Amino acid sequence: MTAHASTHYVSLLGLGFGDCGKGLFTDHFGATPGAHTVVRFNGGAQAGHNVVLADGRHHTFSQFGAGSFHAGMGTVLASPVVVHPTALRVEEAALRRVGVQDAFARLSIDARCRVTTPFHQAAGRLRELERGEAAHGSCGVGVGETVRQALASPDEALRYGDLRSTARTLEKIEALRTALLREFEASPALHHADAAQEIAMLRDGTLARRWLEAAAPCVAQSPPADIDRIAQRLAMPGTVIFEGAQGVLLDEWRGFHPHTTWSTISTAAVEAVLHDAGIDAPVQHLGVLRTYLTRHGTGPLPTHDPLLDARLAEPHNADEGWQGAFRRGHPDAVLLRYALDVVGTLDGLVVSHLDAVEGTGLRWCAGYRTADEGRIASLPLGGVRDLDHQQALTRLLQAAEPIYELHLIATPHAWVAHAEALSGLPVRFGSFGPTRESVRGRKHLP
Repeated sequence: MTAHASTHYVSLLGLGFGDCGKGLFTDHFGATPGAHTVVRFNGGAQAGHNVVLADGRHHTFSQFGAGSFHAGMGTVLASPVVVHPTALRVEEAALRRVGVQDAFARLSIDARCRVTTPFHQAAGRLRELERGEAAHGSCGVGVGETVRQALASPDEALRYGDLRSTARTLEKIEALRTALLREFEASPALHHADAAQEIAMLRDGTLARRWLEAAAPCVAQSPPADIDRIAQRLAMPGTVIFEGAQGVLLDEWRGFHPHTTWSTISTAAVEAVLHDAGIDAPVQHLGVLRTYLTRHGTGPLPTHDPLLDARLAEPHNADEGWQGAFRRGHPDAVLLRYALDVVGTLDGLVVSHLDAVEGTGLRWCAGYRTADEGRIASLPLGGVRDLDHQQALTRLLQAAEPIYELHLIATPHAWVAHAEALSGLPVRFGSFGPTRESVRGRKHLP
C-alpha cells in the first residue's frame, strides 16, 4: 500500500511514567487541517488520556483516540492493542454524554487484536494480591494478564475477530476460565479481603455467555477489520496521529522491572504498524514530557517530593483504585537521558504543564548519588529483553539520592532551554493549560 504523497504521520511517545499530556497533544494535532485518524498502537484499556475542551467538557480517553472530539476523526486500534469490548461500550456512552455521538462508527479494530475478558481481569488482580508487599503495580483492567496468556498459549488467545463466532468465542473463554479457576483455587490470594469478587467471577459458569452478549453491540457497530481495510485508512491523504499509551519508562523491556506495563513504547513500535500495513513512509516522532515527573503506585521515582504532591493539583488522577497513589517528582535529567536512549530517534519534544513552573519550587535533578556507584549522570543500557539488567536498574533507582541543580527553575523559558540542552532536541510545542488553545508553537514559547 502506497501512502498518498500528502499523508503526514506523527507519533506522540511519552518519555516518563505516563500522564505526560499525550491526550492534550493528540487533541491539538487533531485540529490540523486534514487530520483524519488517530492510531492506538500499544497498551489497552489501562490508558487514561485527558482532554478538556474550552467549553469545559472533559473526557478521559481509554481506548478511543484522544482526537475524537474532532468531527470525523477516526480511531484505529492496531493489532498490538489489547481490546476490552465491554469497556469500549462504557466509554462510548461517556462520549455520548459529552457530545460525541458516533464514536463506534468512526472506530476500526484490527481483527487480530487480543481481547480482555472478565476472567483476565480477575486473574490479573488475584496475581497482584498474591504479591502482597512485592506488588508490581497494576491498573486492574486485565491488560497484562491478557498478554501473558496470549504469549503462553497463542492458539488459545481470544482475538477480536473470534467474536464473530459465538461457538468459537465461548470455547476459548470457557477453557480460559476453567484453567484459571484451577490455578487460583489454592492461591493464598483467596484469603485476601479483596479477592472474593474476583474468584466468584472465575467460578461463574454463566458469565462467559453473558459477557459475550454484552460485547455483541461493540462487534456489531465496529466489526473486525482486516489489514487491507486498515491500510487503506492509514494511506488516505492528510494527517495520521499515532497516540502512544503509557510512557517509555514503563516499557515492558526497557522500563524498570517488574514495575512495568506489558506494552512497548518506541519509534520502532509505531513504524511496525505502518510496515504491517505495507506503508513505507517517514514519521515525525515527538517525545512528550510534563515539566515535572509523575507516577502512579509502586516503582522507583527518585525525585518524588511530597511538597510537590501538595502544591501541584491533579484534577484527573486520583490516589484510589488499583493504580495506587499519584506521586510527583522534580524533572530528572538522568531519566530523560535514559528515555531518549531507549525510545528511538526523535524529531523534537512537546511539553505540557509549562504553566506549573513558576513558583512551584521545581529543580532539575542533575545526577544521583549511590552507595555502590558513587555519583552517576546516566543509566547503563542493557541488552534487548534483559530483564535482569532492568531489575538491577530498579534497585539502583530505589537506592539513589538525587543531586539537584543549585537554582530553582524560575521560568518556563529556563525549563525549555535546559531540556533542549540536555536532549539536543527542539521543544516544538508547549502547553500552558489543559486545553488545545493553551498550546503554543516554538516561535511563541516564552
